[in-house]
Amino acid sequence: MSNNNKIDFIYLSEQDMIKAGVTDMHQCIDTMEEMFILLEKGDYRMAGPNSDSHGAMITFPEVSPFPKMPKPTADRRLMAMPAYLGGSFQTCGVKWYGSNVANREKGLPRSILMFTLSDPDTAAPLAYMSANLLSAYRTGAIPGVGARYLARKDSKVIGLLGPGVMAKTSVAAFMAVCSKIDTIQIKGRGQRSLDDFTNWLGKTFPQICNVHIVDTIEEVVRGSDIVTYCNSGETGDANTYPIVERAWVKPGAYLAMPASCRLDEGMEQADIRKVLDNTGLYEAWHEEVPKPAHNHIPLIGIRFMDMVDENLLSLSSLEDLGEIVAGATLGRQNDEEIIMLSVGGMPVEDVAWATVVYRNALEKGIGVKLNLWDDPAFC
Repeated sequence: MSNNNKIDFIYLSEQDMIKAGVTDMHQCIDTMEEMFILLEKGDYRMAGPNSDSHGAMITFPEVSPFPKMPKPTADRRLMAMPAYLGGSFQTCGVKWYGSNVANREKGLPRSILMFTLSDPDTAAPLAYMSANLLSAYRTGAIPGVGARYLARKDSKVIGLLGPGVMAKTSVAAFMAVCSKIDTIQIKGRGQRSLDDFTNWLGKTFPQICNVHIVDTIEEVVRGSDIVTYCNSGETGDANTYPIVERAWVKPGAYLAMPASCRLDEGMEQADIRKVLDNTGLYEAWHEEVPKPAHNHIPLIGIRFMDMVDENLLSLSSLEDLGEIVAGATLGRQNDEEIIMLSVGGMPVEDVAWATVVYRNALEKGIGVKLNLWDDPAFC
């Protein structure tokens, strides 16, 4: 057989990913913007019957006869997230998402992620890569894309709940597109995480000269031009999620919500613009879980879907970020409107950013070449 049957791919460790530009937030935002245009055109596929599913997750019972079976502890996830993306990407891939909040007791990150990038025609692997930073930066970039189109250009104050990894990449994205930001109002649960965040902030963005540690969620929101909740917590009862009250929200505020959140009646009114990162994603989620779905999936976009079910909201009143990025729908229209973006996270984002980082790695000669086979044993 000829050498045409040989398949090599590259392995990229976390350090390799950093060298290949995975932490370049400006490039990541631009990549996500290109991805949103492809979403609006329909040149993509994810899992599920409507090709918009978040992925497939293994669940564990509360009581099992098998003593070594994992327990359904807080934030326990073992999940495959596949997608295909067309356009200039023409790649597919899958992120294997492993998560357990108890990892922190072992000195490990809550989540340990890996990504396989493949040729969509042959399914041959192109790269196998560390994906913690890949996932973190693509997640933060989405609120940044939203800010580019939906935040006031003179935004100066960020209100932040939860000083974790998602907070760092979201702030990095806001800083990439809103040059006048100089103030953060932040609430956390522990001094250690607050200290870690403020130390990172001082080193990374010294231009943010006003850092206010606050005691209440209301203080996070009041006076903020950009609000983001990056908290973590258990699901099951939406009444326990952190709230946003209309009386707290500044006219013209942009709220980007990638974590659990509930709204008071004022924030659910029709004059609050409600934007989803991908409407089909929330429709797929809403079909997959018991109702009210917001008890099981804590994102505000799922609350919007419950409101549609309850005839409190029409599906047509929800806007899609891809349509805004593609120019089919207007972004911010005046300095007074309040705009909320629900950020769900999509595997197609991982494919987009993995493809760019992989191509950067090839160009720079980064990574370890691995051989799948010279000739397959069976063909």
